[in-house]
Amino acid sequence: MALIVQKYGGTSVANLDRIRKVAKRIIRVYSAGNDVVVVLSAMAGVTDGLIQLAHQITNDPNRRELDVLLATGEQTTVSLLCIMLESMGCPAISLLGHQAEIVTDRAFGQARIVGIHATRIKELLTRRKIVAVAGFQGRDQQGNITTLGRGGSDTSAVALAAALKADVCEIYTDVDGVYTTDPNLCKDAKKLHKIAYDEMLEMASLGAKVLQIRSVEFAKKFNVPVHVRSSFKEEEGTMVVEEEEDMERLVVSSVAYSKDEARITLTRVPDRPGVASKIFTPVADAGIVVDMIIQNTRKGGLTDLTFTVPKHDYPRAMAIQKEVAKSIGAEQVLGDEHIAKVSVIGVGMRSHSGVAAKTFSSLANENINIMMISTSEIKISCVIEEKYTELAVRVLHQAFGLDSP
Repeated sequence: MALIVQKYGGTSVANLDRIRKVAKRIIRVYSAGNDVVVVLSAMAGVTDGLIQLAHQITNDPNRRELDVLLATGEQTTVSLLCIMLESMGCPAISLLGHQAEIVTDRAFGQARIVGIHATRIKELLTRRKIVAVAGFQGRDQQGNITTLGRGGSDTSAVALAAALKADVCEIYTDVDGVYTTDPNLCKDAKKLHKIAYDEMLEMASLGAKVLQIRSVEFAKKFNVPVHVRSSFKEEEGTMVVEEEEDMERLVVSSVAYSKDEARITLTRVPDRPGVASKIFTPVADAGIVVDMIIQNTRKGGLTDLTFTVPKHDYPRAMAIQKEVAKSIGAEQVLGDEHIAKVSVIGVGMRSHSGVAAKTFSSLANENINIMMISTSEIKISCVIEEKYTELAVRVLHQAFGLDSP
């Protein structure tokens, strides 16, 4: 029999009726002789409600105390699930993050897991208990409660699966797997039977909301098979696994997009050593992540430098760059919030040529202008005007045959 870690998101445990359905699914797996560890998110909307409560007091709540507050959401769901399981005659026990020995750093609100001892979980499994662990949370070295940031329950689940050497980590959500693109944008999107860790990492980083990127990083590092499936259907979902030889036959496996970025350009920047550092160091110090960077050289020892940042960081980044421009003698700072990034992804790109040419010509045929381009071994990303996002996704999806059976 297997050791299975299951994770259920907020919509899966949104009310008692759904918790009952989750309990029945768990019991079926447990009754087949498997050991089961369950990781739960807070009920849908609860975390946002708790944040709003804190902000009714102050616009800048103490981050340690905010983590203490937010952790109560998952505490509620794990206790309710165990009460439900016990009422159905199944032995279950709930553990909070610190009780499950999930140790993190001290970055309140965005803590990173540094270790999981899981000795208590292992002991409870030997007694044939179903163990329900509160996701999204842990404790730092000083014993403070910490939270892992949005989507942190995915990370909790995969990290626990790695620590326990589980046979599989099942991520139950409101979608039934990973698709070739967003089905809401493209009716011809197809569900993938399996996808490589690297492809899933690229999709997660490019806006796909199926899995939290840190959970995929954990899965790849510790080779944890992840099964993404729906909590509302019984059918198989998508396996996220190590790259296999047959995956390279499909040159492009998916098309992703993101509307959550903005573009900043500094014009007529002095082209000399140390200037790039002066531009990007203040941005990094402000905790703003820079994605794409392009530099265009002008005559006379000048250059234009363009980069993208998350849209919610755009106002801060613009303010920083206006000050930087003054200090380095740049002419002006231009900004654009109405952009989108569309990307084609596939491990098969490593061994096939012509992907970039087909991407660019497909967009050109629809008169979609490409503002910026970035590439990796298995990805080509293009920044375009936001209003062309849906058209670009459909065109690329069709161009690479992803609409075919």
